[in-house]
Amino acid sequence: MRILIVEDDRDLNRQLVEATTEAGYVVDHAFDGEEGHFLGDTEPYDAVILDIGLPQMDGLTVLEKWRRDGRIMPVLLLTARDRWSDKVAGIDAGADDYVAKPFHIEEVLARLRALIRRAAGHASSEITCGSLRLDTKTSKAAVNGTTLKLTSHEFRLLSYLMHHMDEVVSRTELVEHLYDQDFDRDSNTIEVFVGRLRKKMGIDLIETIRGMGYRIKSQDNKA
Repeated sequence: MRILIVEDDRDLNRQLVEATTEAGYVVDHAFDGEEGHFLGDTEPYDAVILDIGLPQMDGLTVLEKWRRDGRIMPVLLLTARDRWSDKVAGIDAGADDYVAKPFHIEEVLARLRALIRRAAGHASSEITCGSLRLDTKTSKAAVNGTTLKLTSHEFRLLSYLMHHMDEVVSRTELVEHLYDQDFDRDSNTIEVFVGRLRKKMGIDLIETIRGMGYRIKSQDNKA
């Protein structure tokens, strides 16, 4: 999963980047509203953590512009404001959830996981497909109860396919969600990761759709 963090407090920005990176996300970040708006408008993110009180362009304006332009990624709003009217304004502007400062990083991570799950149509923190179980809370995957030893990139690829079960995901889309904006992206590495995953899983769940990409089918949709 690839996320964007827009927070002008550099220390808090760093803490959020470190925590989300450690949690397994690919992370881009910005310190002002203009840069944040540009990134959210031009890059594909699975979720955004957005502060309201930003320089250059405030968070609500950034959010309103994204929604007006059809950007539908889940947005978790950060606010230091206690007035209920500000929270209502954020929700009305298109935010999916909010956290009031000061907050515990663990709460932000939990809300982020929930937003990404719901956006993909999953209610539980565990996503299953036959004998394969992916735990979004612990960033671990298991087959028949045995935990798989996956690299960060292998887990991210598997997680993205599991979150988008029954969908054909192109190599380009996988590259865009596995690497940050500064990474030298090469779609050929996706084939390598898929091959490694298949070997480690020992089960034939990842389908290659020739000329289109890859798909994991849910067990309820085997046709």
